[in-house]
Amino acid sequence: MQPARPSRTALRVAMRRAAHQLYDAPPLVLDDPIAVPILGPYADEIARTPGRNPRHKPRPFSIALRAFLVARSRYAEDQLAHAVARGITQYVLLGAGLDTFAHRNPHPSLRVFEVDHPATQQWKRELLLAANLPAPANLTYAPVDFEHQSLPAQLHAAGFDSAAPSFFAWLGVVPYLTLAAFRATLAFIAAQPRGSGLVFDYSQPRATLPPLEQLAHDSLASRVHLAGEAFQLFFTPAEIAAELAAFPSREDIGSPEINARYFAARTDTLKVRGSAGRLVSAWL
Repeated sequence: MQPARPSRTALRVAMRRAAHQLYDAPPLVLDDPIAVPILGPYADEIARTPGRNPRHKPRPFSIALRAFLVARSRYAEDQLAHAVARGITQYVLLGAGLDTFAHRNPHPSLRVFEVDHPATQQWKRELLLAANLPAPANLTYAPVDFEHQSLPAQLHAAGFDSAAPSFFAWLGVVPYLTLAAFRATLAFIAAQPRGSGLVFDYSQPRATLPPLEQLAHDSLASRVHLAGEAFQLFFTPAEIAAELAAFPSREDIGSPEINARYFAARTDTLKVRGSAGRLVSAWL
């Protein structure tokens, strides 16, 4: 992310979640009535963007990317529900962007901490204010400038209880990190009390993908690079398993499992394609 600017990739992700509400057939994979209102003036851009509006020529890659993004959020919220059922009362969204869960939170006892760059958080709060969407009482913003501030210190300053088991969502972040930053954050989560959990997504290295997927990878990588938020970190499933050695319980799923879980028997073409993106949950 560029300093002092809100994240452009956060906006693109939010627009795809909103497009899911507007254009995909029911039942929705992620039913999010806040997804469109939070965009405010950006919502009109959805209809003008090829690949998000069905009136334009279908773009399978764009549809598949939307499918992955809504499945990613749904998977995180499903795993969170399991965490809450096990007694967890703290949910930390790392790189929250324009995530709307806190405004749809069905768990009265759950406190939500949104962690993001100060510029992106301020932008989000301005969008919420303009849309007359008040901040829920159980939502706490924890702005962190990772170039100058410590994640643990900022979370604790926001009231995070490090003695209580917590659940962390780390969506759409890992590919943009250095390996050192990834491992530092993972070590912080692994140091949480027993019963804590984590969900995140990652992408496989370009060299492991078939030729057509390499082209799709190159197209997406070029767009995020132009937005100032370049990809730099990739893993194979074996490498992720090694990184998660401290977590005794893990699930790592790809397109076949995601489609079977969230896109079976649909009447439209919405589904995940290819093998690049994967979803992981892990528990202490």
